[in-house]
Amino acid sequence: MGAVQFTFSAAFILGLSGLTFHRTHLLSALLCLEGMMLSLFIGLSIWTLQLNATSFSSAPLLLLAFSACEASAGLALLVATARTHGSDHLKTLNLLRC
Repeated sequence: MGAVQFTFSAAFILGLSGLTFHRTHLLSALLCLEGMMLSLFIGLSIWTLQLNATSFSSAPLLLLAFSACEASAGLALLVATARTHGSDHLKTLNLLRC
């Protein structure tokens, strides 16, 4: 395993561990998800460059577009929950409450 592959694998695992262990605020969970998506983007870009395949060249851009859509939807949810519940603590959010 090269240094670049180790770096983006470590970034993905750090984002995943941050998502599982530090789930106090919605913003920190969204930042961990965004870090995971960016490490997947880097990994997919490196994989496409190593294969020299032009058919996979649009895949990293599609992943980056989906990541931007996920970030905007997450920030909209953050604003909505902060307005309705008063904070972004994940323990105060109850999915069964209307």
